Amino acid sequence: MSDKERNTRLTTASGKPVYDYEDSQSAGPRGPLLLQDFFLHEKLAHFNRERIPERVVHAKGSGAYGTFKVTHDITKYTRAKVFSEVGKETRVFLRFSTVGGEKGSADSERDPRGFALKFYTEDGNWDLVGNNTPVFFIKDPKKFPDFIHTQKRDPYTNCKSATMVWDFWSLNPESLHQVMILMSDRGTPLSYRHMHGFGSHTFSFINAENERVFVKFHFKTLQGIQNFTDEEATRMKGIDPDQAQRDLVEAIDRGDFPRWAVKVQIMTEAEAATYKWNPFDVTKVWSQKDFPLMDVGVLELNENPDNYFAHVEQSAFAPAHIVDGIGFSPDKMLQGRILGYPDAQRYRLGANYEQIPVNRCPFAVNNYQRDGAMRVDGNGGSKPNYFPNSFDDSYADEKYKQPAEHLGQNVVADSFDRNAEGENDHYTQPGDLFRLMTAEEKQNTIKNIVGAMKGIGGPKRDLIINRQLCHFFRADISLGLGVAQGLGVDVTAHTGGSMQPSV
Repeated sequence: MSDKERNTRLTTASGKPVYDYEDSQSAGPRGPLLLQDFFLHEKLAHFNRERIPERVVHAKGSGAYGTFKVTHDITKYTRAKVFSEVGKETRVFLRFSTVGGEKGSADSERDPRGFALKFYTEDGNWDLVGNNTPVFFIKDPKKFPDFIHTQKRDPYTNCKSATMVWDFWSLNPESLHQVMILMSDRGTPLSYRHMHGFGSHTFSFINAENERVFVKFHFKTLQGIQNFTDEEATRMKGIDPDQAQRDLVEAIDRGDFPRWAVKVQIMTEAEAATYKWNPFDVTKVWSQKDFPLMDVGVLELNENPDNYFAHVEQSAFAPAHIVDGIGFSPDKMLQGRILGYPDAQRYRLGANYEQIPVNRCPFAVNNYQRDGAMRVDGNGGSKPNYFPNSFDDSYADEKYKQPAEHLGQNVVADSFDRNAEGENDHYTQPGDLFRLMTAEEKQNTIKNIVGAMKGIGGPKRDLIINRQLCHFFRADISLGLGVAQGLGVDVTAHTGGSMQPSV
């Protein structure tokens, strides 16, 4: 038999050649099917199991491979090998996504966009899991399940609910900064290629002298920012709900490789201790006047996966995956994601999800993890499955130890009010953002907010609207007036701490 014949003949999953791929065995041409037709069972059983659980968040996504190339020296800040020299290239995989919708939802929904990067470095895989926004809706992970529930479906109607969404936001003014971005035209990007990306959280760099600085990551699209208006985004949902997926695949196929300029902001530990904002609060940004953007490199996507499921659907990212020279920070949402993301992947893909090719480190992996479903790497063979032991020479390399984190004197582990005095200014930065907009951008943002809030219903409708209007007024009076006018709320009737909608 030739190699061509051997490689193209149909077989069962165990390799047995199949002589009839389409006709089930039966008792005569018109008789019942036979239990012994094991290939029929195999086909149907595998078909029943083709769908893995979709991601609870970021279910609808697109992805591609590419390269990150260092263009500027930042080794004074970090010893991470991915940044070790100008000109160095590292293979990457980038997955874009919407956040709140299901796997079959439309790409043009008003929603933040996920921006999840996997760097395949010689020190292990580094996952930088962020969004197309520099901030987030909440700053404590204990609130995350509640927030996501409001973005999903009402447990009674099984429909999306503006009431749930705005009720939560009105009860959590820390969300206002992200709400302002979401309700601007940036909430409906034209494509994944035409939006920025951010690490969002505060991370840390550690250099060769074991010195720590804090860092934020920025990815500036070199294609230019382009957004849909609300009307255009709504129209695109009906024309092509997979528009962003199609755009990415077709651009790469024709050689129009999307690129982003990679930049960082750096803050010293001393600066972090005295900065006017909590630098570890993911609902806040660092002023680029105080901490200018520094050029690092260029990210390019240049290779479409040959199979969507194998690469994009099975890709798994976790902020817990860092490499030497990169560390965490006291960012509470980041701390929660360190736990939550790997747990989500183990549930969705299994305990050995990091052996799937798209997630597998291309360099040496050596540990004592064993067994579990879909173990495909030899499972350690006959080597010991415990440490320490007397039979191998594995060791923990102390040179990779990070410096201790000095949290100050008299620091205790406890539950703290995330919005205590000094942490409760939810309005200055959203107001500044609104005032930076052009007149047209302001008008679009107000129109988008009004359109979204008109969906609020039920007996608490007026309470929710009035509560949220108070937040907008505190951010900027003209913003509050514009939204109130669009909703038909008579602000002159404001008495006793509440605003009454006009009849």
